[in-house]
Amino acid sequence: MAQKPVIVWFRRDLRLADNAALRDASESGQPVIPVFIHDETVEALGAAARWRIGEGVSALSDSFSALDSRLVLRRGRALEVLQGLIRETGAQSVLWNRVYDPAGIARDREVKAELRSGATEARSCPGAILFEPWGVATRDGKPYSVFSPFWRTIRALDPGTTIAPPVRLQPLSEWPQSERLSEWDMGAAMQCGRDVIARCACVGEKAAQKRLEDFLSDRLDRYAEGRDFPALPATSGLSENLAWGEISPRTVWRAAIAAWEAGRPGAEKFLSELGWREFAWHLLYHNPGMERANWRPAWDAFPWRDDNADAERWRRGMTGEPFVDAAMREMYVTGRMHNRARMVAASYLTKHLLTHWRVGMDWFADCLIDWDPAANALGWQWVAGSGPDAAPYFRVFNPGTQAVKFDPDGAYRARFIAEGQSDPPRSALAYFDAVPRRWGLSPDCDYPDPVIAHVDGRVRALAVYGTTISARAK
Repeated sequence: MAQKPVIVWFRRDLRLADNAALRDASESGQPVIPVFIHDETVEALGAAARWRIGEGVSALSDSFSALDSRLVLRRGRALEVLQGLIRETGAQSVLWNRVYDPAGIARDREVKAELRSGATEARSCPGAILFEPWGVATRDGKPYSVFSPFWRTIRALDPGTTIAPPVRLQPLSEWPQSERLSEWDMGAAMQCGRDVIARCACVGEKAAQKRLEDFLSDRLDRYAEGRDFPALPATSGLSENLAWGEISPRTVWRAAIAAWEAGRPGAEKFLSELGWREFAWHLLYHNPGMERANWRPAWDAFPWRDDNADAERWRRGMTGEPFVDAAMREMYVTGRMHNRARMVAASYLTKHLLTHWRVGMDWFADCLIDWDPAANALGWQWVAGSGPDAAPYFRVFNPGTQAVKFDPDGAYRARFIAEGQSDPPRSALAYFDAVPRRWGLSPDCDYPDPVIAHVDGRVRALAVYGTTISARAK
């Protein structure tokens, strides 16, 4: 080739706009080879997340086709695939946007070192979060571990302007061979749940932009008051799009800043929720063990239960606590779970059932299409009491009072629990279509009695906390 091409390696950044690696490649004047690799980190994703990233890759492929370009698909270890593409195409550079999870960082360091040793430019760019983790620190130069001062700091920072999508990419005279996305069958592990969740997913860059526009015009003003009520259409719904980079956090941030400067109610609270997402990623970057280990060492002595029969009832949405069960069923029907419901469901598993937070986090990893390793690790440890900036360990959410407060007319519970309804909605019946057949569940079954009464669960939890955590703290 007269001009050596530039490879742009896509991962959790499935978009054209505000994409620094793609911008740098297009401005080089060289032919651009966009590539997505079904590598070891993709293979490690849970069933729902793997299906969802596959849908995002399909949408990204369509976006490149509209530019008279194409997205090359390859499967294998990232380093080996990239080395093969370099040999095939004579590419001089490989660019990508950074990730900040431990597995992704380890992979990228290996790729960068090996490619550079072979005289290929290998360069990473920012884009998955608002600010680089090494650039935000306390006055002592240490990473933040408490959200409030972290939020005050980043609230005063400017993440910069967004990057326009390319209008044209320098074409190749001959494209490298691409695998077929359909042959990967990325939704195979979901089985019957794939078709159910597909009805609720909002896939691709265009859909994400539309979702943001609709939120800003229709729901932002009541966000602060309505965000905790799972039956209300009050949230942005952008979690799945942010998880796969179909929209950048900077794009969302700048839109929210503009709304806040215009005096829109709800904008400041929405900005702080973006700040919480940022906080989670900074924590995980500086503390990679947070994914599997208790943040607070005192919790290592806590007598968590490993997986157990009660946890299985929780997984199936059959605990007998309607608010908890509605939350779990929402996840099977939509691939997502409302944040208030997540807190209640997580509290029930870790406190009423005294089951290790990793059991719940791993199940969420398998079932959520908006799986975010940083936010979920922080969220589970926050609820369990073992994490940074955690809720007080003695706070035990009462599913009944939470339902009365945040689902006062029972609309959320009725939306996802069919048992006992003479004419249940499609969303409630869809749960039985989504779950494994081996569970033997149907809407004609009786709704179960509670695994444990709230009072008994709370007393038991506090007794264990008192003898374990309080003693260790002395």
